[in-house]
Amino acid sequence: MTGRFAPSPTGDLHVGNLRTAAIAWLSARSAGDRFLVRMEDLDRVQSSAHHEDGQLRDLAAIGLDWDGDVVRQSDRFERYDAAIADLAAQGLVYECYCSRREIREEIEASTQAPHGPPGAYPGTCRTLTAAERAARRAEGRRPALRLRSDHRTVTFTDRLVGPVSGAVDDVVLRRNDGVPAYNLAVVVDDAAQGVTEVVRGDDLVSSTPRQIVLQELLGLPRPAYLHVPLVVDRSGERLAKRRGCPVTIADLAAQGVGIDEIVAWITSSIGTETSASDLTLSGLVARFVVTDVPRQPCPAPPFDDDSA
Repeated sequence: MTGRFAPSPTGDLHVGNLRTAAIAWLSARSAGDRFLVRMEDLDRVQSSAHHEDGQLRDLAAIGLDWDGDVVRQSDRFERYDAAIADLAAQGLVYECYCSRREIREEIEASTQAPHGPPGAYPGTCRTLTAAERAARRAEGRRPALRLRSDHRTVTFTDRLVGPVSGAVDDVVLRRNDGVPAYNLAVVVDDAAQGVTEVVRGDDLVSSTPRQIVLQELLGLPRPAYLHVPLVVDRSGERLAKRRGCPVTIADLAAQGVGIDEIVAWITSSIGTETSASDLTLSGLVARFVVTDVPRQPCPAPPFDDDSA
């Protein structure tokens, strides 16, 4: 059994990210399993080695360790290209020349809801002829690649959320700048690394049916899923540094909040009954039960009035 935490190195982790990482780590370690860290650095504009180093330091600071080397998606494009070639050989890939604005406008103008989750691609380029594709290329448009899905509804049972169903749209496989898309890359990587449990924020639960379909089409195993409710600020919005709250380890240190206090908040927020001796993550491993994690959004730590 193998768990993982897979952040994007585009900035500092905030306490909500650290809480999710801790739950993933506790779930793996409490079962005596391996735990991996993977850097999802497909976005080479915002991703950086500086952010990666900072994130790894913060994970270690709260008491997490991991097995083996940190894997980076930027080193694995050949694997993603091979997966896309596999899907193309099955007749399941087509070129899409639409911009985000055009997709949004078509969805807004449509009298019929598109297949899939809110904002799902309406299939504009799905039936383009060769001549129509050539005309778009002549205009200088570079195509993304999309999955030619059958719009099936996928149901899976999340270990925390319970049964979840979602229709699958024509998800992007490769962006028009040549970068593999998240849903494809995460499926390929989880299988290649032997990941058997995916613990992540519940903002990604709607992506899971898409990933399950890709797993099935590529002949890859399906891991168990556990989507953790997000940490929210006092207005009920998902925690974000851009709102001006002190939410990272560095922010909180500047406010006089130490690592011990952050870890104590994490351990007290995850549902397992704790005592003074358990207020470290390693001290909680023996008694952690992942299904005890609260199923409602988690209020941000009340270290000061701004983050209450």
